[in-house]
Order: sequence, then C-alpha cells, then structure tokens
Amino acid sequence: MFLLLNSNPTEEFLYKILEKAARELEVQTFLVGGYVRDKVLGRPSTDIDVVCVGDGITLAEYVNKLLGNDNPVVVYKNFGTAAIKYKDVQLEFVGARKESYRKDSRKPYVIAGTLYDDQLRRDFTINALAISLNEDNYGEMLDPFDGMEHLEQRLIKTPLDPDKTFSDDPLRMLRAIRFSNQLNFSIHPETLAAIAANKERLKIVSIERIMTEFQKIMACAQPSKGIETLFDTGLLKYFLPELVDLHGVEYQDGKGHKDNFYHTLQVLDNLCRNTDNIWLRWAALMHDIAKPATKRYDEKQGWTFHGHEALGAVMVNRIFKRLKLPLDHHMKYVQKLVRYHLRPISLTKEDITDSAIRRLLFDAGDDIDDLMILCEADITSKNEKKVKRLLENYEVVRTKLKEIEEKDKIRNWQPPVSGELIMETFNLKSGPIIGELKNEIREAILDGDLENEYHAAFNFLIKLGNQRGLKRKQPSQ
Repeated sequence: MFLLLNSNPTEEFLYKILEKAARELEVQTFLVGGYVRDKVLGRPSTDIDVVCVGDGITLAEYVNKLLGNDNPVVVYKNFGTAAIKYKDVQLEFVGARKESYRKDSRKPYVIAGTLYDDQLRRDFTINALAISLNEDNYGEMLDPFDGMEHLEQRLIKTPLDPDKTFSDDPLRMLRAIRFSNQLNFSIHPETLAAIAANKERLKIVSIERIMTEFQKIMACAQPSKGIETLFDTGLLKYFLPELVDLHGVEYQDGKGHKDNFYHTLQVLDNLCRNTDNIWLRWAALMHDIAKPATKRYDEKQGWTFHGHEALGAVMVNRIFKRLKLPLDHHMKYVQKLVRYHLRPISLTKEDITDSAIRRLLFDAGDDIDDLMILCEADITSKNEKKVKRLLENYEVVRTKLKEIEEKDKIRNWQPPVSGELIMETFNLKSGPIIGELKNEIREAILDGDLENEYHAAFNFLIKLGNQRGLKRKQPSQ
C-alpha cells in the first residue's frame, strides 16, 4: 500500500478512520495536495488535506465522532471546509469542486465537482496528486497530470494552460517561485514564461497574500534564488520596487560601482548560512536600500553613497507600512541594524578607541551580536586576502566589544542620573534642559571622562548645574 510510505502510527490510524467514515457514509474520500507531495518527497508534514466527493463538513463531523476527539470541528461554512485537530495533526476537509474566475478577482465561483475536477483546479501537478481512502482501491495513487514524474524531475508545472492558471489566480505565480525555492525545483519553461507574461495580474492580489508567500521565500535556505526569479519575471517591481532600483551599474570617467541588487542577494545568502532569524534577514535585504537615492559621483572618490544607512532606516518604516509588515519591535529592530550597519566596518579601518566601542554597545544594545553577523555577511569581495583581513579585523572588534562590556556594562545602559532626579535636585519642571543635562552626563561616560556610577555622575551633575547658574534645591527641615 502506498499509504505506508513514511507514515507514523498516528497517521496510519487516521487513514483507517477516514476509510471507515468514507465506507459508512458512502462518499468517495481521498488524501490530496501538499500532504501527498511531501509524503512522496519524505518531508515532514502534520497537515492532512482530505477531499471527498460530497459534503466535506459532514465527513469531518463523522470522523471526529469516530475518533472520540475532545477537540471540536472548526467549520468555515462560507468556504465549505472544516478542520479537526487530533494530537499533533491538523486535518482539513473539503468537498470536491469545480472553479471559475472573473477577470477582476482571484476569488473563484465554486460548484460541486468530481475528484478530477478538484485535481484540475490545483495550482501545480505536484500538488494535484491524490491517494484513495476508499475500500475498493485503498492506498492507490491517482495522478492524472504526471505529478509523480514531475516530482522525480524536480519540476514545477501547471495542470492546465499556465496562462489560464495564472490569470485566474495570480497568487499562483508567487507560489510557483516559492515552491521552486523551497524544494530546489526548476520551473517548466512554459510555466516560467507565463509568469512573466501575466505579471501585471499581480495587481489584483492583496499585499497581505503577497507577503505571506514572500516571507516563505525569505525563510528558504537560499532566498536569493526566489528573489532573483521574482526580479527576472518582473513580479518584484510590483511590491518591492526599491529593491529593483538597486539593479544596474553606472559608469562615469570609466569608473563603475558594484551592482547593489546582486550584492544584496549575496549578503542575504551569506547571512542565511548563520541564522534563521527572519527579521535579521530583512535587515540584510534592506541594508543598502537607500543607495540609489544617495548615489553621487565625486571626481576624486568615484561613486559615493553617503548617508545611505540613515536614509535607509527611514525607508524601512515606509516600506514596512506599505507591505503591511509589523510596525512594532520587529520594524524597529530592522531599522536599527540598517542604521548602524556601517559602524563596525568603520571600526575595522582605524585604531579602535574604547569610546567608539562604548558608543556602539550603547546604540546597538542587545542587538550587537546580530549587527556583527550582518556586517560579516556584508563582505562580498572576491579578493580572498581582503576577505581574510576584514574577518580578522572583525575578530578584533568582537574582542574589544567583549572586553568593554565586561568592564563597563554599557549594553542597554541608562545614565545613573535620571531625569526625575535632575528635576528634583534643581527644582525644575520638565523641559529641554533636562535632556541636555542627561546627554552631557551620558557623553562624558561614553567618552571615558566620567566613571559609570551614581556618585561620580551626581557630582558631575552638580558641577554642570553650577555652570548654568542652577540652584540646588535645599532639603526640607
């Protein structure tokens, strides 16, 4: 039986329950889609998709009854689907259906259909595989579009004409690229050409849906493959034009600069070898995003991008807002890493002072280690000696960071004199002068001119107050 392939006892038990329910309800029932694909590929999967030629909700309720399951059936009546949670497995049920689409929407008009109709509506042949759970042919693979052959060929191909597939539901274009990236499959030439031909159809897809697929590409072991295909097919410009703007090399007086698009992809891949942190990956994607806006040609220096790190941090907020990405601590984290990504690099080009290290620790806080990972990933030179020298310099910076942190405890540090204490000491109301005094104390400590402890900082505050003619509040009798 094909069902035995890579199945665990829980799954095999569920197959038997599904077969029993199908027999007793007299409905043809099948495992379908991504679950079958992953079984063949030997990939782990805990989401079981079930199609029946009949009412999927009724089947789900009967299966749950046979299981004696404590978890209720979750019903989505508008979609004609239902879901069951059993142990660590999620089962989703739907009735077989036929679909038709309007030009202005990716939401289909749905009517009941056969299993073949349901397989025909699937996005790719490798997702149109089905396994029978019926008594007469239990465990048989039903593969009308050569999905098994395409799995063996490691190929993404649509069951129908790809132009119709992508015009009907343009999100499938992103899914094709995502599956190709995740599974390390090729996209069939006709399918790839149809993606490029239908790229404008992406306009009818919500940015939330686009980002769901793009985030999965960003989570791949080598996201550059998917992003480069998005660029080559013309899809990328519809949601991340700022990244597209990085592409190209301009020459003046025979001097060019590196192609910042491909440099960014290399930085991203470098970083992905060391971290699964999706937001650190976003920082790599955004780190040079403002280079087109800051590009200038200087006769002596050649091409410059002064201030691209500061403008890039501003652009992160705008881009996240447009892409409906979270505007919480995740966005601020990406902003911080983009803003400071040149700081460690600058420290490798000069004698490192304790003051510079303190300031980097203070500004980066708990994200200093991630910042260093990003900076090391930013080394994309093909000159092995240069790469070796930069990596050795970064090790020096790391050593100094550790030494200063152990000595001064400056990471996430706040000055030992608070704004409230300043107001209390000089009987002041809240105002600009409070911030000015705090800044002077902080700068003196970061420069190493003042010890990082309360009494030294308070005495320095009194001195600053005297210089400004502030009178210290007399203690009450």
